[in-house]
Amino acid sequence: MKLQRLTEQLRFHEGVEHKVYKDHLGIETIGVGRNLVDRGLSDHEINVLLANDINICEEELNKKMPWWKELDEVRQRCLIDLVFNLGMPRFSQFVKTIKHLKNNEFEQASSELLDSNYARQVGARANRIAEMIRTGQDSEDF
Repeated sequence: MKLQRLTEQLRFHEGVEHKVYKDHLGIETIGVGRNLVDRGLSDHEINVLLANDINICEEELNKKMPWWKELDEVRQRCLIDLVFNLGMPRFSQFVKTIKHLKNNEFEQASSELLDSNYARQVGARANRIAEMIRTGQDSEDF
């Protein structure tokens, strides 16, 4: 069987949707007829999506805050985590935190991060990220 021809046929019959939609039976579906309720995603597919999202976060940081690459690896991961969770538009509003990070003022950056709605909303995650920013050391929680 020619996989390319089958792919074209299924794309034609099913259509291609880049966001979740409800099919004619009301089942949440994505892509080329992927039934998210019954089939869901495999671990491999989840990892592919995650890798793509991490790359997007890195690209956004490179574009908006090129100095982030000068930080140590732990703090770089913290910035990716923040952009991943908040999105670049919302993270960009953390003006004081970002200023302190850019100036290697990690104690102040950590304090500013904790003094935010984000920290109140995500609790332990923000505490871990703030501590990693403050110390430059990995969290023992994961």
